[in-house]
Amino acid sequence: MTTSSSERGVSLGMPELPAPAYPDDVRARLETDAREVIARYPDSRSALLPLLHLVQAEEGHVTRTGMRFCAEALGLTTAEVTAVATFYSMYRRRPSGDYQVGVCTNTLCAVMGGDAIFESLQEHLGVGNGETTGDGKVTLEHIECNAACDFAPVVMVNWEFFDNQTPQSARGLVDDLRAGRPVTPTRGAQLCTFKETARILAGFPDERDGAVAAGGSAGPASLAGLRLAKGETSPARVVHPRDGGPHEGAPERDVHEPSPTEHLSSHDAPQDTSASDPANPAGPTAEEGE
Repeated sequence: MTTSSSERGVSLGMPELPAPAYPDDVRARLETDAREVIARYPDSRSALLPLLHLVQAEEGHVTRTGMRFCAEALGLTTAEVTAVATFYSMYRRRPSGDYQVGVCTNTLCAVMGGDAIFESLQEHLGVGNGETTGDGKVTLEHIECNAACDFAPVVMVNWEFFDNQTPQSARGLVDDLRAGRPVTPTRGAQLCTFKETARILAGFPDERDGAVAAGGSAGPASLAGLRLAKGETSPARVVHPRDGGPHEGAPERDVHEPSPTEHLSSHDAPQDTSASDPANPAGPTAEEGE
C-alpha cells in the first residue's frame, strides 16, 4: 500500500513564479543609470556590485525584481546574481530603515562598551538585531568590526562614523534620527538616507553642498604606523586622562590641549595598568593546582 505525499506530511509546493519587472518608467530610468555604470568596466559582469547598490537605492533593499534587472542588464542568470547578493551583508534582503545603525561588538569595541551600547539601544528602540523600528526610521544591527579601533566604541550610521560612543550618546543619536533632526558624523558629511547612500555607493556623485569636502579620514592612531614607515616623527604628546585630572602620584608635567582637528581617541590618555594600580595586580590569584 502506498501513501500520498500529503498523507506523509510532505508539501511539494509550487515553483516560485519569476520576479515581476519594474514599471516601465522605473525600468527606463534604471537602464539609463545602468548603462553609465556598465560603461566603466571592460567586462560588464564586473559591474554587478554597483548595480546591486543601484537597485537597492530604488527600494531600500535588494528585491527579486532588482536581481532580475541586474541579471538582464549583465547577461547573467538570476542564480549568479543571487549568489553575490546573498554573500555580502551590505545588500539588504528585506525592507529596512532609513538609517542603518550598526554597533561594533567586536573585541575592542565590546570591552570598551560596545556590548552595553547595543543592549541599551535594543531596549531603547524596542527592537532586536536586524529589526526595524515601527516608524521605519532605524534598523539596528551589530557589526563585527567598523575598522576604527582607535575610537572604540564606534557606531556607524549608513556607513558613517560616530566615534567614542556611550550608551547615552547612542540613545541621543537614534532619537535625533527618528525626530528628523540634522545629524553630523564625527568624520564626514551630514547623513543622508540609506537609499541615498546606496546610490552614492553605486558610483554616482554626492551632489549635496559641501558633502565631498567634508569627507572623513582615519584618526591619528590609525596613521601612526604609516608615518613611521615614511620616516616621519611627531613630538611626544601627553593628554588628559579620561577623568580630566592628574594621576595620583604622577610627576608634574605639561599637558597637551588637543585642538578640535586632532580628534583624539578616548583612549589616547594614559590609563592605569596592573603595574601602576596596586589595587589590581597582574598575575594569578591562586597557586597552581588550587
